[in-house]
Amino acid sequence: MSHPLFETGFYGRLRQQAGTQWHAYVRHDFVQQLGQGTLPPAAFRHYLTQDYLFLLHFARAWGLLISKLSEPDALRRATASLNAIIGELPLHLAYCQQWGISEATMAREPEAAETLNYTRYVLDAGHTGDALELITALMPCVAGYAEIGLTLLDDPATRIEGNPYAEWIENYGDEAYLAGVGSSLILFETLAQQRAGEQRFDRLAEIFTTATRLEAAFWQMGIDHAADLRVRP
Repeated sequence: MSHPLFETGFYGRLRQQAGTQWHAYVRHDFVQQLGQGTLPPAAFRHYLTQDYLFLLHFARAWGLLISKLSEPDALRRATASLNAIIGELPLHLAYCQQWGISEATMAREPEAAETLNYTRYVLDAGHTGDALELITALMPCVAGYAEIGLTLLDDPATRIEGNPYAEWIENYGDEAYLAGVGSSLILFETLAQQRAGEQRFDRLAEIFTTATRLEAAFWQMGIDHAADLRVRP
């Protein structure tokens, strides 16, 4: 099912330009198995642990974005996004505890290569580019998760009752989360209108598509981890 929120404006152009990479991200086997409730628990636990480590760097990236902004409304929106991530950390911890993962365990866990690749790419986009390049690298995660959550909730094949991943699915289709995504999209479109120009489209599309590809690799990381556990002697 299509969602007009994600198909319009400069964001919609970048999403369309990402093409098969975008489809590989939002329709990844990891996502489909979440919806069906068939994802191996080991894959999900590994994902949760790495996602916690990812969120710490994601917060740093939003802090870097704030340092690159000066217009009051832009500052308010970016700060709200950063506060939402910081506010999400205790909720993420509580959710992880439901899966038997403590904060101490996650703190001891080394960052997977996929986590390093993705988070450092986003931060590098911010350190070497302007605010528009940085938020372009952030948007596949911000809006992509909302698209995934809504698509799963709209899909009649998605199993909610008795699905151990139902809470995760519902979280990313929640009105409060979607409101935050909408605010981030407004900030993105404002910056794009002010700074993009056709001469920058190719570079911004490259950033967006690369971040999209790294998102898909993050899903695959969980599946690969579970497969590795199955083949170990």
